[in-house]
Amino acid sequence: MKNPIPLITLIILATACSTQEELSYLNNLPETGGEQYFPMDVPDYMVQPRDIVYVSVKAQTPEGTLTEMINDRNASAVSNIANEGSAYVLGYTIDPEGVLTLPLIGRLPVAGLTVYQIRDLLQTRVDSLFRHAYADVRLMSYKFTVIGEVRMPGSFVNYNDQLTVLEAIGRAGGISEGGTKEKILVIRPLGEKTVTYHLDLQDQSLLSSPAYFITPNDVVIVQPNPKKVFNVNLPAFSFILVAITSTITTTLLLINYFQ
Repeated sequence: MKNPIPLITLIILATACSTQEELSYLNNLPETGGEQYFPMDVPDYMVQPRDIVYVSVKAQTPEGTLTEMINDRNASAVSNIANEGSAYVLGYTIDPEGVLTLPLIGRLPVAGLTVYQIRDLLQTRVDSLFRHAYADVRLMSYKFTVIGEVRMPGSFVNYNDQLTVLEAIGRAGGISEGGTKEKILVIRPLGEKTVTYHLDLQDQSLLSSPAYFITPNDVVIVQPNPKKVFNVNLPAFSFILVAITSTITTTLLLINYFQ
């Protein structure tokens, strides 16, 4: 009886190998034939309680100079923001009731508004208080997290107005050898509920997904590749296979001997 182990091992290795399509992104886009267009619906993030915003109000003094009217902590130190701790100290936190409280301005109900809407609301308020005033509002707590099968998992801060899931994974060093591009999970907190999205980075439908653009506080989870998981356990599988095959071979030899 020929030893079946080499043949079985070869079959296992063949099924465990990744194809070129599995290693590429958006592999079903046509390579030729001109341009393709996909709708780019960048979500307008609406601030939530405990978000941190940067607020600046500059106005003209009676002497004709432009001065920061709220206080000096934003005007002088905003350029030194280097980490999440600095943002927490220098920014203004939206309280659990969704209210933003500012010096001289007072309380502003802002939950459910975009940064641009808050800026317009603040501008209306400061126009009644200061001369030639200019208001600016920016989101400081634009944090996202990438975990799972990536090279550098962790939490990151985005300093742009928009961020795609591909850029987010790139910030985490890209998908590791043990990860899959077909099963990406995005967890998005929305007020008192959480929404989940399943993405396939190999399919062109990704470009039209509502989770293609990452919003603040999103968590991106890269799932493990089943083939890589199998490869990790291959030595154990091989040992079990050898033991079973040896037992069967020995049993057949004993049966033949006694017959």
